[in-house]
Amino acid sequence: MKVSKKTLAAFLLSLAVAILACCATEGFGQAQTPPPQPIPGPRGTPIRPAPNAWNPKSIAYLKASNAKKDDQFGLTVALSADGNTMAVGTTAEDSAAKGINGNQADHSALNAGAVYVFTRSGGNWVQQAYVKASNAKASDQFGASLALSGDGNTLAVGATGESSSATGINGNQADTSMAGAGAVYVFARSGATWSQQAYVKASNTGEKEDGDQFGYSVAISSDGNTLAAGAVAEKSAATGINGDQSNKGADGSGAVYVFTRNGSAWAQQAYVKPWNTTARGALFGYSVGLSASGDTMAVGTYDEDRGKGAVYIFTRTGGTWAQQNRLTASNAEPGDSLGCSLAISDDGNTVVAGAFDEDSILRGIQPPNEGSNDAASDVSTGAAYVFVRNGAAWTQQAFIKATNTRLNDQFAWALALSRDGNTLAVGSHLEDSGAMGLNGDQEDASAEDSGAVYVYARSETKWTPVAYVKASNTKASAEFGISLALNNDGKVLAVGAFKDGGGGSGVNPARSAKPAPESGAAYVYY
Repeated sequence: MKVSKKTLAAFLLSLAVAILACCATEGFGQAQTPPPQPIPGPRGTPIRPAPNAWNPKSIAYLKASNAKKDDQFGLTVALSADGNTMAVGTTAEDSAAKGINGNQADHSALNAGAVYVFTRSGGNWVQQAYVKASNAKASDQFGASLALSGDGNTLAVGATGESSSATGINGNQADTSMAGAGAVYVFARSGATWSQQAYVKASNTGEKEDGDQFGYSVAISSDGNTLAAGAVAEKSAATGINGDQSNKGADGSGAVYVFTRNGSAWAQQAYVKPWNTTARGALFGYSVGLSASGDTMAVGTYDEDRGKGAVYIFTRTGGTWAQQNRLTASNAEPGDSLGCSLAISDDGNTVVAGAFDEDSILRGIQPPNEGSNDAASDVSTGAAYVFVRNGAAWTQQAFIKATNTRLNDQFAWALALSRDGNTLAVGSHLEDSGAMGLNGDQEDASAEDSGAVYVYARSETKWTPVAYVKASNTKASAEFGISLALNNDGKVLAVGAFKDGGGGSGVNPARSAKPAPESGAAYVYY
């Protein structure tokens, strides 16, 4: 009988838990020091939603209007503050169409990418726009990152494979001399009509045949007037704000660029690097987030310090940026990858950072400094860390695990935080339960890599698990939870499942539609 890696991993985890429990209670021939917290039992942390807890009444299942095999719709998602506008990205869409609502039936530009905008009126979702780059080309991967302003009227889209060597705003889009340079496109909506407002490039676009992947991450302020874009392959060894961009001494160190809008005109405001050290391969800018005002920015550096990772906090006064702090996990270990994902509250005082490769076998909410019970090897259970600010001082408030921790689930690959910072959604795209909908059987393991989302709520300083969320049509390998977004009050949740194989197109297509492997889907809980 063939045993899958995930099944074997689950067995090893249960065995490790049993051994640890035995050691804690009986010992091995001598007195044992008890662990600081009880070893988790064989069952998941129970979800007991309070009457006013997170409890959506409806689920919408969204497909692209031109859905086809291998398009991977749902790789990225974004929501407006009111939850009535949603953007969904797919880097593998193949149309060579340009601009808004072009020819969706074209398939001549492999992996050009596309973004689909949906709007809600009452309980009904409709597709409002099919958005393409103004210079769409094969392999551009438009839709690799997404951000929406609070009112949903400004949309920023990253295209990490875009190949122009142009710099600055609205440069030469026809150039194709720098593979993987990357670009960010800003679109604005007037009424129900979308148009491209700006084509944004880094001020130091990389080198020929060796681009910087500008646009790997994007974030936008609530008013849409501040944009941050990460370039993970940027090479400068500069440190701090507005350093030497021409330096090429730290390949893959990464950088973040901040742009501001005046009217409809965009300009670069800052070139941002860590102040203390710029390490080769650290991937600074792997994730980025902005507060509502745009005056606090969090930046993840996924591979810093032997892969432990970190999150940097920057603040703006007037037009001047400065680094405020560097955040690290209380139980940081090499390879944990803190900063692979992050989310920030509107006031900038709460930042949540993901570490999908963290190895602890604990379950549920743990004390801030809990770090025991790590597995013996790199098993990627994953964790999320909540940091809070008081004045200019930051502390870790919580260490959050899945309520059914299993090996290789990659919990915290994706994160979303309500704007008040009190509702947190955590994606675990390789979770294995075959449950469907809300609060099903967490211990089921019949749908390998189907994926799940976990919702937590904060009351004062205490975090509590309030929902375990699965797709309405759970299938193995769908990777539900690869992307996430929450609206203003946390009551609307958008989830991407980029390997969903359901058939049909549009909103809530017939379940009888012919399957389309890895066409992708997005789900909205509201």
